[in-house]
Amino acid sequence: MPGWLPRAMVLALALYACFQLGSWAFDQVIGLLTNVLIAFFLALAIEPAVGRMSARGMRRGMATFLVFIGLMIFSAGFVVLLGSMLAGQIVDMVDDFPKYIDSVINWVNQTFRTELSRVEVQDSLLHSDWLQKYVQNSATGVLDVSTTVLGGLFRLLTIFLFSFYFAADGPRLRRALCSVLPPARQTEVLRAWEIAVDKTGGYIYSRGLMALISGVAHYILLVVLGVPYAPALAVWVGLVSQFIPTIGTYLAGALPMLIAFTVNPWYALWVLGFVVVYQQFENYVLQPKLTSKTVDIHPAVAFGSVIAGTALLGAVGALIAIPAVATLQAFLGAYVKRYDVTDDPRVHGGPRPRRGEPALSRIRRALGGNGRTGG
Repeated sequence: MPGWLPRAMVLALALYACFQLGSWAFDQVIGLLTNVLIAFFLALAIEPAVGRMSARGMRRGMATFLVFIGLMIFSAGFVVLLGSMLAGQIVDMVDDFPKYIDSVINWVNQTFRTELSRVEVQDSLLHSDWLQKYVQNSATGVLDVSTTVLGGLFRLLTIFLFSFYFAADGPRLRRALCSVLPPARQTEVLRAWEIAVDKTGGYIYSRGLMALISGVAHYILLVVLGVPYAPALAVWVGLVSQFIPTIGTYLAGALPMLIAFTVNPWYALWVLGFVVVYQQFENYVLQPKLTSKTVDIHPAVAFGSVIAGTALLGAVGALIAIPAVATLQAFLGAYVKRYDVTDDPRVHGGPRPRRGEPALSRIRRALGGNGRTGG
C-alpha cells in the first residue's frame, strides 16, 4: 500500500467531518442569519429618516428610537383597528349564520326536491366523526400555537434589536468595516453602502406612496358602496397589496370582497372588478412613474427576483428581493463599461440584412440612404 494513501484517507475523512459539522452549524444559525438580514434591510430603510434627524443635531440613538417608536405606534394602531373590525364582523356573521343556513337549505330543497331541515343538518354536523376529531386536534394544538406565537414575538424582538443597533451605530459600523480594508476597497464599500441605502429607502418610499394612493382609491369605492369598516379595509388593501409581493394584491382584495358580500353579493363583484382594473392601472401607469427614479428595474427582473428570493428564504426573500436586486444592479452599473450600439436594423427589430450585402451599404440603408456612393 502506498505511504500517502493512509494520509489521504485521513484527510478525506477530516474534510468530510468538517463539512458535516459546518452544515449542522449552518442549519442551527440559519434562523439567526435570516433575522440579521431582515434587520439590516430594515436599518437601511430607516437610514434616510435617521440621517436627516441626526444632521439637525439629534443624537443617532435618540433619532433611531423615535423612528422605531413611530413605526410601533403605527403598527399597533393598524393591528388594533383591523382586529376590532374583524371581531365585529365575525360576531355579525355568527349572528346571521342561521339565516345563511336556512337560505342554503331552501335552495337545496327547491333545486333537488329534498326535505332537509336546519335541525337535522345541525344534528348531523354535531355528531359527525370529523367534527369530534377536529375538536380533539384543536385542543391538543393549543400548546403548539402558543409556542409559535411566543417564538414569533421573540423573533420580532430580535429583528428590532439588531436593526436598532445597525441604524444607531451605522457610522461606527462603517468605520469598523473600512478599517480592515485598503483605501481603494474602502471607497467601493462606502459607495455600495450608499447605493443600498438609496435603493432600499427609495423602494420603501415608492411603495408607501403607492399604498397611500391605493388605500384612498379603495376607500372611495367602499364608501360609495356603503361597505362597513371602509377606513380599516382601505389601510389593509394599501399595505398588503404593496408590501407583499406577487400575491399581495389577491390577499388584499379578498377581505373587502368578503365584507362586501355580507352586504350585497353584487357588491363583491364590483370590488373584484375594481381591484382588477386598478391593478392594471398601477402596473402600467402609476408604478413606472413612481419607481423610475428609485427602483428602476425591469418588471420581468423584479418578478424573477421575487421568485428566487422566495425559493431561497421564503417570505423574507420575497420582501427583500427587489431592493437587493436594485442595489446590485445600480452597483454593477457604476462599474460596467457600456458602448454605443451600432445602427443595425436588427437592434430596433428590423429585417435581417441580405446576404452578400456590404456592411457600408447596410448601414446607409438603415440610415435612409440608397446605398450608392454617388458621383
